[in-house]
Amino acid sequence: MSDNDKLLEIARRAAAEGAYLLSTADPGKVSAKSERDFVTELDVTIERTLSQILEAKTPEIRFVGEESIQELDLGQRVSGLAWVLDPIDGTSNFIHGIPLCAVSLALLQDGSPIMGVINAPFLSLEYFAMQRRGAFANEKPITTGRSEQLHNSIISIGDYAVGANARYKNAQRISLTSALAANVERVRMFGSAALDLAWVAEGRTDGCIIMSNNPWDTAAGVLIARESGAIVTDSDGSDHTAHARHTIAANPAISRQLVRLIASVENEHHGRHGLDFQSEY
Repeated sequence: MSDNDKLLEIARRAAAEGAYLLSTADPGKVSAKSERDFVTELDVTIERTLSQILEAKTPEIRFVGEESIQELDLGQRVSGLAWVLDPIDGTSNFIHGIPLCAVSLALLQDGSPIMGVINAPFLSLEYFAMQRRGAFANEKPITTGRSEQLHNSIISIGDYAVGANARYKNAQRISLTSALAANVERVRMFGSAALDLAWVAEGRTDGCIIMSNNPWDTAAGVLIARESGAIVTDSDGSDHTAHARHTIAANPAISRQLVRLIASVENEHHGRHGLDFQSEY
C-alpha cells in the first residue's frame, strides 16, 4: 500500500467516524456565528474528534477546521500538506432535520486538493477521490452526466447569502436563479456545497453554481468532481483554484454554456447596478 493509499484510508475512516457522530448524536446547543448562520455543539464535537484522529495518525500534516479557522486564505498562507474539514456541511439542513448534510474532508497540497472524502450518513453515501485515481461513490467508479444542452440539464445553485451585504449579494443570486429557470430543465438548491459537487460528479445533476469558495466547503467536492470528469472553474471560466471567487462545476458538454449564462447575468447586473458578483463571504 502506497503512502497516498494509507492517507486515503485514514481520511475515509476519520470521515466515517464523523458521519457516525452526525447520524447518532443530538445537535446540542445551537449558536449564531453571524446573522442567520449557525453552528451546533455537534459541529464542534465532530471537528475536535477528527482533529484528534488525524493529528494522532498524521502528526506531520496540519489540520484546519471550519469552526476553528484562523487563516482564511489557505491557498496563499498554507504550504505543504493540510487537512481541511467541514464537520457538518449543511448545518442548517441538519438542524431542521433535512438529511442533505455531510462530513467533508480534504487533503490539500500547497492549497490545492489532492484527496477528498464526503460522507453523507443519512443518505448512506460516501464519495472519495485521489488525484489522478478517479472518483468513487460507495466503492463504485463514477462519471459525470451526459446532458449536452442546458435545456435538458438539472443545475443546482448554492445557498443565498446571509450576514453582511446579503441584500446586494442576493440580488445577484436571484438574477442568476431567474436566468437558470428560463434556460435549464430544472433548478435545485440542496443547501450543501459538498453534495452539490458530489452530485455533479455522480451525474445526478449536470452542473452546480456555488457563489463562494471556502475550502472547507468545496475542496473535497472539487477534487471528486474533477476526478469524475467534470470541469471545475471560476465563474469567468478560468481554472478553479484556492483564489477563485466562485465554484462552478459541470459536465464537459455544458460547462462553457453554463459559464456564458453566468457571464451574461453578471454583465446585465453590473450594467444595472454597477456591481460585480461577490462571493458569499
